[in-house]
Amino acid sequence: MDDTIKIDYTVSPDDFTRAGEASSDLKNMLKQLNVAPDIVRRIAIAMYEGEINMVIHANGGTITVFISTSQVKMILKDSGPGIPDIEKAMEAGYSTAPDNIRSLGFGAGMGLPNMKKYSDDMHIETELGVGTTVTMTVNL
Repeated sequence: MDDTIKIDYTVSPDDFTRAGEASSDLKNMLKQLNVAPDIVRRIAIAMYEGEINMVIHANGGTITVFISTSQVKMILKDSGPGIPDIEKAMEAGYSTAPDNIRSLGFGAGMGLPNMKKYSDDMHIETELGVGTTVTMTVNL
């Protein structure tokens, strides 16, 4: 892993059949690059949670991943409604997912808390009516 690798993913809104494909693809790539299994697991969980949030809440979006010798940086960008109260959204169990999404087994309110838990650094930029960008970094 001498040079930085850049990967772009598109996340489709409301497409639960394809939700998780980006995180699964990244997980497989990291395994091929011989990244330690515990680090691969953390990255896969953080990215999956973000990907699911984009499907449920944000009308989809894009994920750009940068893999270097020292870190994996994931930038999740959407043009959804934005997050009205980041502090509240970071509380474990808090969810704005509608009942039909919860009946599918999603929307338990652990997305953002797990993203933070499994990344070494997480930053959220959000603007109501414009969208949200979440940047997560996991050190290798």
